[in-house]
Amino acid sequence: MINTKRRVLLKGSLAAGAIGVALGAGLLSPRVVLAAWPEAAFTAESVDGALKELFGTSTLETSRDVEINVSEFVHAPFPVTVKCDLHDISSITIFATGNQQPLVASFDLGEGALGYVTTRIRMAKTAQVIAVVKTGDRLLSAAKEVKVTDGNPGD
Repeated sequence: MINTKRRVLLKGSLAAGAIGVALGAGLLSPRVVLAAWPEAAFTAESVDGALKELFGTSTLETSRDVEINVSEFVHAPFPVTVKCDLHDISSITIFATGNQQPLVASFDLGEGALGYVTTRIRMAKTAQVIAVVKTGDRLLSAAKEVKVTDGNPGD
């Protein structure tokens, strides 16, 4: 048991040391990691504008294959889960139409990843939450109306 703890400590120390060396040498920096961040999409003031910045088009296809799970009555922050069982999913994106900047989250998925994401979001007011799944050259979507309350359903 002590040997196991010692090994875990040594492995963790070596990993932290390697990351420290990479940071110190300039091989790993926040600028490099954030360089691919789609700033124009996240600052867009409309869903169409954000879609065009992310995908080059704003044409969505409503699909029953995209499931969005969110409560009808919420207070911020609240959980949102998006699931799609199709193959070849490259990204899942979440919008809140009532927000000043509607793009809430965009997840790029690796090859063979399951079409499932869950996160917590905030909304400014009652509006639709839209999930967009990119599979191949198609943008599939599902939407759900969400009522923002002060914590008491029915307000």
